Amino acid sequence: MQMALTQFIRRNAQITRNATATTFGDRTQDWTGFLDRISRLAAGLQKLGVTPGDRVALLANNSDRYLEYFFAVPWAGAVFVPVNTRLAPPEVEYWISDSGSRVLFIDDDFLPYLEKLQGKMPSVEHIVYVGDGTAPDGLVHYESLISDNSPADDAGRCGEDLAGLFYTGGTTGVSKGVMLSHRNLVSNALHVVHDIDFSADMVWLHAGPMFHLADGTATFGASLLGAAHCFIPKFEPATALEALEKHKVTNSLFVPTMMNMVVDHPDVTKRDLSNLRGILYGASPMPEAVVRRAIELMPQVGFYHAYGQTECSPLLTVLKPEYHVFDDPKAGLAKSVGRATLGVELIVLDEGGNEVPRGTVGEICAKGPNVMQGYWNKPDLTATTIRDGWIHTGDGGTMDEDGFVFVVDRVKDMIISGGENVYSAEVENAIYQHASVVECAVVGVPDDKWGERVHAIVRLREGATASDEDIMAHCHALIANYKCPRSVTFRAEPMPLSGAGKVLKTELRKPYWEGKTKQVN
Repeated sequence: MQMALTQFIRRNAQITRNATATTFGDRTQDWTGFLDRISRLAAGLQKLGVTPGDRVALLANNSDRYLEYFFAVPWAGAVFVPVNTRLAPPEVEYWISDSGSRVLFIDDDFLPYLEKLQGKMPSVEHIVYVGDGTAPDGLVHYESLISDNSPADDAGRCGEDLAGLFYTGGTTGVSKGVMLSHRNLVSNALHVVHDIDFSADMVWLHAGPMFHLADGTATFGASLLGAAHCFIPKFEPATALEALEKHKVTNSLFVPTMMNMVVDHPDVTKRDLSNLRGILYGASPMPEAVVRRAIELMPQVGFYHAYGQTECSPLLTVLKPEYHVFDDPKAGLAKSVGRATLGVELIVLDEGGNEVPRGTVGEICAKGPNVMQGYWNKPDLTATTIRDGWIHTGDGGTMDEDGFVFVVDRVKDMIISGGENVYSAEVENAIYQHASVVECAVVGVPDDKWGERVHAIVRLREGATASDEDIMAHCHALIANYKCPRSVTFRAEPMPLSGAGKVLKTELRKPYWEGKTKQVN
């Protein structure tokens, strides 16, 4: 198979030319129209001066145009740089400048950023307005790039040619541009359609942010098969439920925070979700109580737990629906993230780079055609991340005799209290089983006696009550004493989230560690 993202679209226009490609609001188009638009958009980019290897950034919410961008940019020979929509202007400035993007696409919601970014994006030569109104002065209208140009020939980028820069972080520390080639992303798409049971007749709802590769599993996997895409600009549980019903959606992605909001929403039992047959989740640990509730509400749906990271395009493992059981001999496997996906090799290593015995905690490492080329302009960091051919994920975990992987925590999120390793995900899973808890996060905070102590931050359901003693006693009934929270605080507002829907534990830790030096990783 030709390892080129653009090949997906040529094939779709050839064999499913009249099938629906995208639906967004009142706009619907088939794959023939999609091919025409992306080839014209590519011509427009080339007319702006974009040449092979140039970077083209996009700061926008989900839409059909976001999907067009992902294929028009490589059609023009360039490299896409999707920008996290939760970033502050200085962080956007860093991503644009670090990538050296020559063109910036931007939608209505982010136009106010331009005033703050004026004069701070020296590499940007053109700004393209991705909206339905009149383009602001000095901006090029997205639609004019299509209407004013004849279709361009595919630039022919493929294989090891760079396809995209996907930045990680940005809400803490210095962001890193992950270099993913056409081979990386096509390989991952093949892994996805095989292990998550994608099919050409599915309808995928882009509910998660399209800048993130968690949703990108379908951006490329569904496009590989010529399946239909529909979009909501950004996730809101009522909007997502409405879209699932209206568009007869068959498959979607809900990261744990999204899933929690959906199953807890009063409309979940009022919507017709009978067409829904597959939900993918991942990006952070899913509390068992939440997935149990989801299975109870949607018994016809197959749930797939995917584990991976941006550096791996992103899929590494999948736990299939048959293992989402809690009351038979397979029950323990529901706590795993599944087994290595097609084409991926996994191993668990100690700090010395030696494989640990099965069932022993170590760092999860991987090999495969989906593993990144490296970090953009960061050769030293690349060398420390990919060693002896293995990419080091930074996740602590175990593997059982049958190859099922159990992620215990991010190495940096592990709490060392009194010499014992405590994995925050395990404690959070216990807390989520309390009937009054709607959201929680567990972090390590400084403690004179223990070095660090386990601290829980909890948000209660509306109208529910619980004390810190209630939460701690609840945990003592479920997990070992040393793992239980020694202190609890309650908050009324939702947890701070990254653009990918992960709880920002660094932000939650800050008040406790201010002025102190953390002695553990």
